[in-house]
Amino acid sequence: MAKSNYSKIDEYGFERPDDFDYKTYDEFMSHYMRTLTRRALRWNSVYKNRNFKKNNTMKRFIRKGIPANLRKTCWMAVSGAEQCRKNSALSYQQLRGKIENSQISETIKIDLPRTFPDNIFFLNEKQLPNMLYNVLATFAHQNSEVGYCQGLNYIAGLILLVTKDETATFWLLKTLVEHLLPKYYVVTMSGLLTDLDVVNDLVQKHEPTVHRHINNIGMPWAMGTTKWFICIFADVLPTETVLRIWDCLFYEGSKILFRVALALIKLHKLEILETTDLSELMTVFKNMKNHPRVIDCHGFMHYVFDLSGSLSSRKIDSLRLKHTK
Repeated sequence: MAKSNYSKIDEYGFERPDDFDYKTYDEFMSHYMRTLTRRALRWNSVYKNRNFKKNNTMKRFIRKGIPANLRKTCWMAVSGAEQCRKNSALSYQQLRGKIENSQISETIKIDLPRTFPDNIFFLNEKQLPNMLYNVLATFAHQNSEVGYCQGLNYIAGLILLVTKDETATFWLLKTLVEHLLPKYYVVTMSGLLTDLDVVNDLVQKHEPTVHRHINNIGMPWAMGTTKWFICIFADVLPTETVLRIWDCLFYEGSKILFRVALALIKLHKLEILETTDLSELMTVFKNMKNHPRVIDCHGFMHYVFDLSGSLSSRKIDSLRLKHTK
């Protein structure tokens, strides 16, 4: 299909970059649309009552991708966000009414224009930025340990693009930050620093040649991978690939982030080993989103689970304990 047949804007409202690979995208979509249709029929057959209880069947279905029209309901159910909402003494609307810290509010307002500036829904409309402000400010006021941290705007912004629901976005953000991710957004970023050390250990074990090369060049893991974790790959990888990762994150927890990190390193092993300095290495990391295997989100997720093998939560917890300061 010719380049001119594609809109410059993708289905989530993001402007395609000038170097967008339309040929690779066309090859991917020619088979992915059939996959989406087949999976939607399976979901509607097995989960016609929208009873998203966690079991092996649900895990298998989620790893193959949640249909777009079911993502909000399924994410709320399997992540624990719906139960969190039900157990809360105060509703989201009541919590939103407690926004009073002007310093936090101003900080969030400054970040709003920086959130997905290439997305038409944030650029040309007032409703979504207003909803994003409400979610971020409400979260910051009810969680004094975290408050507001850069990176949360990308996460909440993408959840909003998926759910179109301010209330659901708040509870999903709260569940991610307070239950699924280990202290990435506190002032010390202790959980993030620990997980970067865990990545270092995993790469050293699974790809020792790559590990030695990166160390010899002198790239700190924080430089190459902080945004992977702090934004949960939002604004890092193609949107549909990010959402497929998040499908698994909401069900299986944060161990999926390490599986994805290992897969990206393995996919780009040759390119990494060909670099001779820090600038070249950082360019490889920056351009990982353009790899055909990464654009093919369905194939990429198969690759993620095949490559990382049995990377269990117990193993991740053990490595985190080793590096806890």
